[in-house]
Amino acid sequence: MLLKKVNLFLCILLSAFFLGACSTTQPSQRENLCYIFEEKDDWFDAAADMREKWGVPIHVPMAMMYQESSFRHNAKPPRDYILFGLIPWGRTSSAFGYAQAKTKTWEDYKRETGRTFADRDDFDDAIDFMGWFISKTHTINNVSKWDAKTQYLNYHEGWSGYKRKSYRKKAWLYGVAKKVDERSLRYAAQLRNCEDDLDRGWFMRLFT
Repeated sequence: MLLKKVNLFLCILLSAFFLGACSTTQPSQRENLCYIFEEKDDWFDAAADMREKWGVPIHVPMAMMYQESSFRHNAKPPRDYILFGLIPWGRTSSAFGYAQAKTKTWEDYKRETGRTFADRDDFDDAIDFMGWFISKTHTINNVSKWDAKTQYLNYHEGWSGYKRKSYRKKAWLYGVAKKVDERSLRYAAQLRNCEDDLDRGWFMRLFT
């Protein structure tokens, strides 16, 4: 049994060495947070660091990230079209990456946090950005860090837009925010069942 596990460990190391590019692929089972973190074990470490740094529960930004990019590192908003909707003309916004962060907001984040070389297509940076944004939403608009629905409304509309209640003119957005909230609750319940194992790390799980 030990030899089998050692061989498995060596296979994993070789796979990581030769298939490093696969680290940017989407998790194969995105509906379960435990499966996501088991497949992308370094993501859990980054999410746990974000929680410790910003006091933001892991399940909230993960549910928001699912909605924004479905965990695609290079996600972009849809194209704008002109001339009867036939000719592509740029994108509908400057949002990009896992968190679909807009360029200006991302630059604000880098300046305030000192993460000068942060990239929107890097999960560690993206989850930290979302922790920063959620924490600022709590400070600016007094929204609980655990309130995924209202946090998402702020994330989508911006802090000023939320204060102006711009979301009230977008009935569809309420529906999306509700879905984010429901997913965050499912993620929270799932994480409670696997976090102890995730804390042990993939290496220790391999030999137990």
